[in-house]
Amino acid sequence: MSGLRTVTPAVSLRSVEDEDIEVFFEQEADPLAAEMAAFPSRDREQVAAHWAKLRGDDTLWTRTIVADGEVAGNIGSWPDNGQQLLGYWIGREFWGRGIATQALALMLDDVSVRPLHAHVVAHNLGSIRVLEKCGFRRDLVGEAPASEDGIDELIYVLDA
Repeated sequence: MSGLRTVTPAVSLRSVEDEDIEVFFEQEADPLAAEMAAFPSRDREQVAAHWAKLRGDDTLWTRTIVADGEVAGNIGSWPDNGQQLLGYWIGREFWGRGIATQALALMLDDVSVRPLHAHVVAHNLGSIRVLEKCGFRRDLVGEAPASEDGIDELIYVLDA
């Protein structure tokens, strides 16, 4: 009996293009994805304004994640209160295929600032696995108790 094999797609990062913004909006509008990230969806105009701001700021590192020629999501890194943070968003149709792990590994080759911090909600086990596969460790010292809205957020850090 032959089993199904999951083929890991070819992943690359490129500059964000105008056409990508609509895909980002659709991915962010997915209620399950928004719940998983504990991030409220924004309307089309808010997403467009957010990306215009990001793309106009040379201190930020932002890229589109492309998997087998399709826009799979986005990834970025930015300074915030003395820390270098990172974040990524993968469209639900691309979950569970190793795309986020590959994209983060590519980002780590390009962004040399360390330590690098990532905030992730405790129920987002897929994102936690991605961070751990890429060498991040949980920062127990920097974590705060659940916020007023009850979201339990964990902090992961990559030192080297």
